Amino acid sequence: MGWDWYLQALKKYAVFSGRARRKEYWFFVLWYLIITILLGILDGMLGLRIGQAGVLQTLYALAVLIPSLAVTVRRLHDTGRTGWWLLIVLIPFIGFIVLLVPMCLEGEPGENKYGASPKAGAA
Repeated sequence: MGWDWYLQALKKYAVFSGRARRKEYWFFVLWYLIITILLGILDGMLGLRIGQAGVLQTLYALAVLIPSLAVTVRRLHDTGRTGWWLLIVLIPFIGFIVLLVPMCLEGEPGENKYGASPKAGAA
């Protein structure tokens, strides 16, 4: 079930336009964390750590950097915000919390300036 949403986000590798449902965003985050944890364990078992960073974890994070930015921007679009809101995380401590709020909010119903509601096709 959730794996499909993760793959859908990967298929839209560098698509920064349009909108993403909460389900797409949060399943992407969930699978990202699961894979990162598993790779961290594997890094530890294989002795592939350089300081605190695991080699496999780092390679995976770099591989999905663009899709993770893209799905986050599309999620912001679903709530009617510009993708530039992503830069708010540069504010220490508070920026992450401020960004977390729209990620949890329901998307705008119907069409907004970023496109049709992604729920319209699912309903």
